[in-house]
Amino acid sequence: MQQLSFKNRIASNYIITTALLIFVVFFVIYSIVKFSVYVKVNNDIKIEVAKHLKEIEVKENCVLLIREKQWKKIQFNKVDISPAFIQFVDELGALVDKSPNLKQKKLNYYPEAINNVLFDGKLENTSVRQIQVPLYQNTKIIGFMIIAMSLEDSAMVLNNLFIILLVAYPLILLVLFLIARFIAGRSIKPISAIIQTSNIITKDNLKSRIPLPINKDELHLLSNTINNLLDRVENAIEREKQFTSDASHELRTPLAVIKGTLEVLIRKPRNPEEYKEKIDFCISEVNRLNHLVDELLLLARFENQKQSLKMEKVSLNAIFLDIVSRNSTIINQKKLNCVPLFTKDFYVETDSYLFSLILNNILTNAVKYSKNGSVINFDIQETNDAIVFTVSDSGIGIASEDLEKIFDQFYRSKSNEHPEIKGTGLGLSIVKRLCSLLQIDLEIKSKENVGTNVILSFPKLK
Repeated sequence: MQQLSFKNRIASNYIITTALLIFVVFFVIYSIVKFSVYVKVNNDIKIEVAKHLKEIEVKENCVLLIREKQWKKIQFNKVDISPAFIQFVDELGALVDKSPNLKQKKLNYYPEAINNVLFDGKLENTSVRQIQVPLYQNTKIIGFMIIAMSLEDSAMVLNNLFIILLVAYPLILLVLFLIARFIAGRSIKPISAIIQTSNIITKDNLKSRIPLPINKDELHLLSNTINNLLDRVENAIEREKQFTSDASHELRTPLAVIKGTLEVLIRKPRNPEEYKEKIDFCISEVNRLNHLVDELLLLARFENQKQSLKMEKVSLNAIFLDIVSRNSTIINQKKLNCVPLFTKDFYVETDSYLFSLILNNILTNAVKYSKNGSVINFDIQETNDAIVFTVSDSGIGIASEDLEKIFDQFYRSKSNEHPEIKGTGLGLSIVKRLCSLLQIDLEIKSKENVGTNVILSFPKLK
């Protein structure tokens, strides 16, 4: 079975609801008209009853009309749109007298009917509304006055009203459906724009955006949300392309160096010292390649920030000592002095393994870019709402124009000016990503040829 379009579903749901509402309204209208018609007939009959009770008297078990000739003449000459039919019967229902307008007809006496209560009856094939009023002599019923009015006009009015409502009902629903479909089509026009825009968006065309509706309603919010999503997708793909390009370049460089060195090495016989020198050089490039691959894997691991965190109470002092101990060889080679400027233990809630990676990268950079024999300071301060860990060095520093780029993958500030300083340009990218994951505020202040301060701010333990 073919599914209705979204536009038709909106119109159909609207029409179903409207149909129920209109049905209730029409039913109420019909009921009110019917009730009004019956109230009018009932009141007219009650007026006739009150009037004719004054025109009769009962004598010796007989019902006598006062001024009978005048009464019959009035009844014969009276012209009413809905005339009242009057008939007198004895206690057994036998005809005593009747109004001239009945002619050859006579009203039916219903023994089972309740006295003085209006009910629907029959005058031959005509529906009438009638009442049977008992006539008493002292306390004995000696007869009944039956008064009735035809319901033909009322039935015709009700029948015409029913036909009008019955015909109008589907016509109104049809017109409302067409109007609702038209309005729904205009209302969901932005959705068509979303579909058209989505169809032309590919990996090679991420610039298209959905035009925002004029009215700031739910569709405006939906369109804006999708545009924001497209912005994030475009940025992610651009970063992915850049990362792939940079990673390919960085991986090819050491491989090309190793290949070139080995090709030169096998061109002619060499003495053992030359073999050892070239092999050691290749090993250092392999180590650099391994380090690069490890950092690329680390970045990929936390790319979507899906790594499960093991948050625990961690001693900053202990992690500092562990990181310094792990890097003691290179620290000693450059005769650097790592100075702790804190005098008590500080604790934060974080993932100790990931924070160790952050601090290790920061210390590695500080050692790499510091001059031989210089000092690296480690300071921990406590403020009203945070614990601030600062790593300061007096190395070559970072130029002010490079500060905004240092977190970009594979970017190395002034790398061409210092070829002796090896690196991949991924360290601070990893630090930035892990700080974001651990909700650590990261700030870097640096001045060229003066030094660099790396500031990490942790929320205080509650």
